[in-house]
Amino acid sequence: MAGETVAETVPEQPSSTISRHEAIMQRKQARRAALEALFEIDSVGHEPGMVVDERLAALELGNSGVSLLRWLVSGVVRSQNGLDELIAKYAPEWPVDQLAFIDRTIMRMAIYELGAHDADAPAKVIINEAIELAKTFGGDSSPRFINGVLGSALSDVEKKPF
Repeated sequence: MAGETVAETVPEQPSSTISRHEAIMQRKQARRAALEALFEIDSVGHEPGMVVDERLAALELGNSGVSLLRWLVSGVVRSQNGLDELIAKYAPEWPVDQLAFIDRTIMRMAIYELGAHDADAPAKVIINEAIELAKTFGGDSSPRFINGVLGSALSDVEKKPF
């Protein structure tokens, strides 16, 4: 899975709106910004609203990107205990509070998006995006570790607990 490229499923857009490619790029940028915001919230303890507002001021995201960023951050913050329980269940050798901040944050974000009732991206896309974020921000073993945890947790998460 790590080497394959997966295109997101984006509904057809009227010609007056953004292209499919632009929509995908906005979603990638929103996920990256959400990861950065959640990492700051987790590692430094800053207030989520302030962190998101600062990220949005520094980015040029369209409405769908802004919505995705806000949705991911608020959902992960609100569901953190349940997310951590799932991570602990599928990575029992690693206590959640001892995981690398970035790995924990990527997994929380991906598990939330996979398990949210109102998620609109396919599981394969979400997992692929998490692996790409792990390749960019994590350690050498992060992509494989995150892929393993997400793959193992997928059946539980697809029951849409969030």
